[in-house]
Amino acid sequence: MDEQTKIELEAAVFRRLVDHLRNRTDVQNIDMMNLAGFCRNCLSNWYQDAAEAKGIDLTKADAREIVYGMPYDEWKSKFQSEASAEQKAAFEKSKPQH
Repeated sequence: MDEQTKIELEAAVFRRLVDHLRNRTDVQNIDMMNLAGFCRNCLSNWYQDAAEAKGIDLTKADAREIVYGMPYDEWKSKFQSEASAEQKAAFEKSKPQH
């Protein structure tokens, strides 16, 4: 596989992942962190890091909007629920890995 095709496939996979996460608003970030060690915010941070590596100025808010499909505060108010004591405890156990 040539490098350009690889890049195009990786980009398509990323777009599909982001679209999937935008549609799965029932999945909370803390659950993703507890199970997978990353969440939407991590993706946003990685996007911002990649932009920075290319010399592109991208704010944290703009990177989050790319991943969430809307401003982060709007997403939180519409879809984020309070983490349960169990979720918080699981996060504290796995936190050093994040």
